[in-house]
Amino acid sequence: MRVNPRYGVGLLLAAASVLWWAVGMAVLQPLTEPAGPWSEVLPGNNTYWARDLRFTALIAIVLGLVLAAGGRRVPTRIAALLGVGWLLADVAVDRSDLEGWAYVAPLAIAGCAVLAGAVLLLRRRPGDDVDEVAARRTLLVCACVAAVLAVFGAGVESPTDREPQLTWAGLTTGVLMLALTLSCALAAAGSVTGARRWLTAGLAMAGLAGLTATRLLPPDPRVLPMWATAVLLLTGITLLAWDHPDGRPHWGRHVLAGVSIAVGLPVLVIILVTVTNLVPIGPVMTALSGNISISDADSDVLVSMVGLVAGLVIGVFLARQIGLGYSADCRHSEPGQPVGKAGQDSL
Repeated sequence: MRVNPRYGVGLLLAAASVLWWAVGMAVLQPLTEPAGPWSEVLPGNNTYWARDLRFTALIAIVLGLVLAAGGRRVPTRIAALLGVGWLLADVAVDRSDLEGWAYVAPLAIAGCAVLAGAVLLLRRRPGDDVDEVAARRTLLVCACVAAVLAVFGAGVESPTDREPQLTWAGLTTGVLMLALTLSCALAAAGSVTGARRWLTAGLAMAGLAGLTATRLLPPDPRVLPMWATAVLLLTGITLLAWDHPDGRPHWGRHVLAGVSIAVGLPVLVIILVTVTNLVPIGPVMTALSGNISISDADSDVLVSMVGLVAGLVIGVFLARQIGLGYSADCRHSEPGQPVGKAGQDSL
């Protein structure tokens, strides 16, 4: 029985995300919490930056499961419900104030046990029908979510931006989401050709350079490389995942997509940040976690949620192009295609 490579890649990235979530909970989160409710200085903007990195890791777990399942509709819905349940568990664990590397292993083991249970639940049954176009569109949406969160994770800020953990924590989050971006985009392709593999390698190097530049620059100059890296990755996703009916990309469509992303992404982010300032999602999560509220002069914005919604909106927009010329593009598909026949995948 042949197993699709994206199955192993998806589970590996999901497991790595579980480990990173555990590190975020036990090691990074305590660094962001003030001494206690008696503190005379209320937290300000981006105080709970570790929470955003942890939530990003939580989203990465879901994306890894969807990738392993090949974007099938039912497993995607179940994985999304798992993410909601994990978020509730995250709040409960955060309230317990675990602190130190000693707690990383127990949290990671418990998380991997849940992950193993999800794998069994999402296992492919003989005779399962797959809508390949719909599955590819789902994978493309996942790639877009990961791309936006890769940039947001690498650009994480704190009130002082002097914490020594910021650099390695932000860059690790960015690299993890970059791996998910490229894996989901390649799985969404109609066929995995040599040209697409070379493009994936090029995007990996360019994306890593952009994320590194984003992380190493101060907050204000950081905006430009964040925007450029996001546009590069999102446009690269279209080159990887969209159909090539005659064997090569339709460059005009990709240029138009890149221009639309370059203009639309900043506008979309501004709108979402404005909405999150009006809808108190951040303050509610802060209160549920038992942490001190942000000062009234500042805002408690969940950057990870902004990135999630922005990625979903852009992904749905770009996914509409999937399926145009599908049969011509997939006539000579290779084993790395996103969805195999029943019995070829374990999930």
